[in-house]
Amino acid sequence: MTKPLVIKIGGAILEKEDALTALLAVIANLKADAKVVLVHGGGCVVDDMLAQANFTTVKKHGLRVTPKAQIGLISGALAGTVNKSIVATANNMHLPAVGLSLADGDMIACLKSELDLGEVGVPSPKSSQLLDALLNSHFLPVISSIGALPNGNLVNVNADDAAVAICQLLNAELLLLTDVNGVKGSDGDYLASLNSEQANTLIEQGVIAGGMTAKVNAALQAANQLRRSIAVASWQSPEQITELLAGQGVGTQIQPD
Repeated sequence: MTKPLVIKIGGAILEKEDALTALLAVIANLKADAKVVLVHGGGCVVDDMLAQANFTTVKKHGLRVTPKAQIGLISGALAGTVNKSIVATANNMHLPAVGLSLADGDMIACLKSELDLGEVGVPSPKSSQLLDALLNSHFLPVISSIGALPNGNLVNVNADDAAVAICQLLNAELLLLTDVNGVKGSDGDYLASLNSEQANTLIEQGVIAGGMTAKVNAALQAANQLRRSIAVASWQSPEQITELLAGQGVGTQIQPD
């Protein structure tokens, strides 16, 4: 493969150690001739930590609202607990991993979201110097979805959007892994492909809802900017990564306009 591969993980895979190790095993098998970057969220861990601190979780349009009082805890959960757990698991499998946030190496610039979500950032690619150095040295970058504003304030970034920005930064292939085998249509069956017109209709109908709305919108953005399809597939079938790199269609292929 010539292009790097950005894989976004989150959700239940972070609660299932065997699922994460299965994914990392596939990546380890690819590492001889592949440049792979993992981008992660970790909403389940964040929800648990917020509950323990007697905070409530609020979401709008499938996106987490991040009040100023919660950003320290959320950044600690994602850039700390979740990130270092993934790094430790990878290193234990002899897969040399380096834990990062979006602000490290000035790789991703963030502006504050205008969607009234609190301390939430909108990411854009800035500098690939650090990631290029790590990938050329055969490290596995593991990047949390915590970024920083120009004034240095930390912001929470939707992990799908973060993965898109990293993908744009590296002109990479992108695989958005989720808890299901792709995006479902109005008949309840998984769709082999999806374009923006179809997606907007399904969102209006409420067929695509919650976190999947944010995921599909992020994939459409990446597909249109990179002018190629983006795969939304299940982490429960990590062997699909090999199939994707072999040019096979996996999960739901989000198409550019």
